[in-house]
Amino acid sequence: MKNLIWLALLLPGVTLAQDIGAPATPDAARTPETHSIEQADARLLQVKKDREAVEAEFSTSEALCYEKFFVNACLDKAKEQRRMRLAELRSVEVEASHFKRLNVVEVRDRELEDRAQKDAAEAAFNAANPKPPKASPAARPLPKPAAVSVEQRQAEHDARERARLAREAADAPKHAAQAVEFERKKAESEKRQAEIKAKLAEKEEKRKRRAESAQKPEAKPETQPGSKP
Repeated sequence: MKNLIWLALLLPGVTLAQDIGAPATPDAARTPETHSIEQADARLLQVKKDREAVEAEFSTSEALCYEKFFVNACLDKAKEQRRMRLAELRSVEVEASHFKRLNVVEVRDRELEDRAQKDAAEAAFNAANPKPPKASPAARPLPKPAAVSVEQRQAEHDARERARLAREAADAPKHAAQAVEFERKKAESEKRQAEIKAKLAEKEEKRKRRAESAQKPEAKPETQPGSKP
């Protein structure tokens, strides 16, 4: 009778542990191979969702285990189920990630091989069809001067003459003003020269008069009649 009671208490904990997640045993099927990048991305996304679901189920089962009599046995069973389920998901994740890395390497190798083939084909073509050497600027013939007709030379001469006349017409008022200014300054200069000459002549005349006055003898005083000399 006592054994039956213990068995009745033990069965609920065992049943709860078996309900956590999907069944997982060491004899589980081998992880399926991935055959495309799209399939790998889909599996990685599903692994993320399944891992979150496993963690949520474990949290629920862990809370239920604390309500049972054999708490430790229940928790150990729940943890083992969680570990095995996460291991399965990890194997799927590793396989999908490995496929993506191999695909990157294969794509890079194909690109390098294609590039090497293109370079080899281009080198073979250039060797079979060498380009002529480029001529240096000094070796290039100079362009011949264009022939100038008599009419063209006459037209150029007429154009230069018209330009000269236009410049002279534009400068005429300036030249006229300069001529008037020149005549004014010339008249002022001649007037100053005349004034200077007049002053010099006046000074010279005064000097001569002083010199003549100094050369004349002094007049003797006249004697009055009946006075003694």
